[in-house]
Amino acid sequence: MLLIAVAAVRISSRSGLPSLLLYLGIGVAIGQDGIGNVAFDNAELTQVIGYAALVVILAEGGLGTKWKEIKPALPAAVVLSTVGVAVSVGITAAGAHYLVGLEWQQALIIGAVVSSTDAAAVFSVLRKVPLPARVTGVLEAESGFNDAPVVILVVAFSTVGHVDAWYVLVGEIALELAIGAAVGLAVGFLGAYGLRHVALPASGLYPIAVMAIAVVAYASGAMAHGSGFLAVYLASMVLGNAKLPHAPANRGFAEGLGWIAQIGMFVLLGLLVTPHELVNDFWPAIVIGLVLTMVARPMEVLVSLLPFRIPWQEQALMSWAGLRGAVPIILATIPMVSGIEGSERIFNIVFVLVVVYTLVQGPTLPWLARALELGDPSEAADLGVESAPLERLRGHLLSVAIPKGSRMHGVEVAELRLPAGAAVTLVVREEKSFVPGPATVLRQGDELLVVATDPVRDATERRLRAVGQGGKLAGWLGTGGATAVTPESPRGLIHLPHLWPPKEPRKRSPKGRSGGSP
Repeated sequence: MLLIAVAAVRISSRSGLPSLLLYLGIGVAIGQDGIGNVAFDNAELTQVIGYAALVVILAEGGLGTKWKEIKPALPAAVVLSTVGVAVSVGITAAGAHYLVGLEWQQALIIGAVVSSTDAAAVFSVLRKVPLPARVTGVLEAESGFNDAPVVILVVAFSTVGHVDAWYVLVGEIALELAIGAAVGLAVGFLGAYGLRHVALPASGLYPIAVMAIAVVAYASGAMAHGSGFLAVYLASMVLGNAKLPHAPANRGFAEGLGWIAQIGMFVLLGLLVTPHELVNDFWPAIVIGLVLTMVARPMEVLVSLLPFRIPWQEQALMSWAGLRGAVPIILATIPMVSGIEGSERIFNIVFVLVVVYTLVQGPTLPWLARALELGDPSEAADLGVESAPLERLRGHLLSVAIPKGSRMHGVEVAELRLPAGAAVTLVVREEKSFVPGPATVLRQGDELLVVATDPVRDATERRLRAVGQGGKLAGWLGTGGATAVTPESPRGLIHLPHLWPPKEPRKRSPKGRSGGSP
């Protein structure tokens, strides 16, 4: 089974298809009508496991979300995941009722279920296309935020008996989202504060602690009658941007758990399907999918983003990038557990819709991005910075990786202009390490070890990232840096150590070459 999963990951990475389809295929192959002929029909167990997996997936997504990219896109993403969801549900439900002939309750459930997008599916096919930060920010934030209102709608529509009026549903959604957001932010900030001020006995405990805090956020939000899914996403986003110790290791651990959660969840969902029952619901799923993809999603994007003056090229990509993944199939188990009439048909339609339209949209997304000329190859790559606290010395050891495309390439060590109390102590280049001098020129692919005292740790990282984005003139050209006003600076001018006061002339070696390290 493990070998099959590994092979699925490799095929997914090479073909550009989301791994969702491959794992679902594994489940279908070993289930009923398959080679394994395993009979499994426990929708309640599938829903519980799916919710647990979704918590892990949202936590992994939140940890990997960069605040500087998502901040400008936040208002658009919020409108898209609330007003946009309402538009999508209404249009899709109308299509399912009038074109396919479903009862209104079934149509509304399907409309709500398929209105949730999946960040993992979207970015697994866009990982090789450098998109503008606004596009990635909107898509990522939307997929993290829209799970919460969709879950509330599906649960409400799956209620047997009287359903509350629409204005009551709107009020309940607003209240649950507000409680979930408040709980998630509070747990995230408290958890980040604790991890930064409490030294754990082993570095391997930090990733476990981060995931534990994310689970606490979900549980706290749910117990407060709020949206636990929004709470876990926001708490994880706070933790991911809090410059915690061993941050890359934390994200790597969460990513590994996310893969395990997706594999187990998708295989289980595939087991729940009976392939011969999908035949009768194939064409209804195609029709509803056409309404969703060609009408509901574009209208959702158009109506939601109208106040933000986003170019039509970006809106077109966002319309096509509304991939459906794990969440719709998991949510399709809610009416089955509630005993709604026709719930098996709802599940089959959602299953076919997700598989078919992911096959169509997934491989064409990179092509569409290039056709719309939305690639941004000039975007400078961000540095990979990992921090390990030196408790007894009251300092931090920063490990800095200079990626391809970083504007730190070609900058001398002295031109980094690190704040007093920080220094580059070691450079690893082509598997060889050496102690750099002020004139050492940094190159892409280098790994640096930077020691910083506790008071200047944050300023040091800000300065390193500024140089990575803006080059040696960062600070002059609008890129933030760690340049500071000092008593030696005349009348409050910015003190640039490498330019003022003037340097002493470098001593020349007998051969006329500058001294210093390579």
